[in-house]
Amino acid sequence: MPVTCTDVEAGQAVYTRWTLAAYDFVVLGVSNRLVWNCPTQRLLGHYNRHVTGNHLDVGVGTGYFLHRCRFPTPRPRVALMDLNAESLAFASARIARYEPECYRQNVLEPIPMNAGGFDSVGLNYLLHCLPGDVESKSVVFDHVAALMNPGAVLFGATLLQGGVPRKWIAQRLMDVYNRKGIFSNERDDLPSLERSLRKRFKDVSIEVVGCAALFSGRTC
Repeated sequence: MPVTCTDVEAGQAVYTRWTLAAYDFVVLGVSNRLVWNCPTQRLLGHYNRHVTGNHLDVGVGTGYFLHRCRFPTPRPRVALMDLNAESLAFASARIARYEPECYRQNVLEPIPMNAGGFDSVGLNYLLHCLPGDVESKSVVFDHVAALMNPGAVLFGATLLQGGVPRKWIAQRLMDVYNRKGIFSNERDDLPSLERSLRKRFKDVSIEVVGCAALFSGRTC
């Protein structure tokens, strides 16, 4: 089934100024630990291992990880990319000390951006919100790879349905989120994610924590 503009909008429309204000507590404080079995500290550690001083974050949420991670330089170049204007405003205000660049963009489409290459790109909790199966939504990897320098690292995390352990509450909550269009991961599984990454990147690593896959790979 082809992806429509409505499908794309649905996954990001939930992020209003009011839901963003509650996001850190509900998702990062409660759901990660008690539902998805992937504590937020594990995701923060993943950021700290891979983030560089020339970084693009795609699907920015509240900017929590950029606010808390350890950049390897005191004055990093940080860029934010999201389709949702509220998320961009919220995250950019939170990390205003870094004077972030902001780009409003649907990453399922080619990215018309001439802002120079990045050494790291973060895709945290983005893929499971995008419509389609892993193979079709992996076009995102192609689009962001065009913005990356040689040897740059792509990293992130996504919630999967297949190939990972899921508690009963995780199954039920994913079902609800998929019906509402907040998630679109009914056909997302670990083997498909690994194949999609290995087709495009080298030194691919995937760590399963609860029903989340924490991944990384480098451009050639």
